[in-house]
Amino acid sequence: MLVGMKFVSRPPKYDPMLRSLVALILIALVSPVVDAQNNGLPKNQKDFHLYLLIGQSNMAGRGAVTDADKTPIPNILMLNQQNQWVPAVDPIHFDKPNIVGVGLGRTFAIEIAKQNPDAVIGLIPCAVGGSPIASWEPGGYHSETKTHPYDEMLPRLLMAMKVGTLKGILWHQGESDCQPQLSEVYESKLHTLIARLRTEVGDPNVPIVVGQMGQFPERPWNDDKKRVDAVHRNLPDQVSRTAFVNSDDLEHKGDNIHFNAESYRELGRRYANAYQTLVD
Repeated sequence: MLVGMKFVSRPPKYDPMLRSLVALILIALVSPVVDAQNNGLPKNQKDFHLYLLIGQSNMAGRGAVTDADKTPIPNILMLNQQNQWVPAVDPIHFDKPNIVGVGLGRTFAIEIAKQNPDAVIGLIPCAVGGSPIASWEPGGYHSETKTHPYDEMLPRLLMAMKVGTLKGILWHQGESDCQPQLSEVYESKLHTLIARLRTEVGDPNVPIVVGQMGQFPERPWNDDKKRVDAVHRNLPDQVSRTAFVNSDDLEHKGDNIHFNAESYRELGRRYANAYQTLVD
């Protein structure tokens, strides 16, 4: 299990090759062997399409879970907390077990599966509620959950890529950076994160889709939130193979922060549509 692991040091200078080597060592030490025949994985690695889900709580999901959300769907899997491939049922994430719920990931996978009927879709949930973008850097620490979001995500991602092919990365984050000073460096940090992820996976063109923060009248945006939103909106014009998803007309669950379950499902459909524009 990777959640809760403590990384007490980091190299003085970022070195992609060194970090990848460390991640592979961690995989060997803490990850179970993936048996494709016993986990519903296709024999051909190219037929197992992987999608990394990262960010904070609105990626992890906080919507109410119904029985339908817990019903397995053929050819849609997720990497669970124990690093096992299992049917993708909500809640997909496990960042905050007491409050995690329906998110956008499962609906996204359903829509993507319609376009790829011969493939198996694999979701890699790694979002952490409340995490600022600074915690999505090598060595970054999130005190609220006592995790290292980036460093704990990377071994899971590389392990999954040993049996599947990474097709895209989904990002929804920003609320924790909507404050003075943090919002001013958000663009630089997001662009750096994207470049780093693409280096880690060895694909400079892997599609990346980012989503807009919730627009709720009960919680008006300040200048910092507008600044972070502008970074998301402008991303496709500044970074190749990226797409922006709006949150127009989506509703919150009653807390003015998190979407409700149906809005998460709609957001998942929007992510899928945006993704298709990058691969068609």
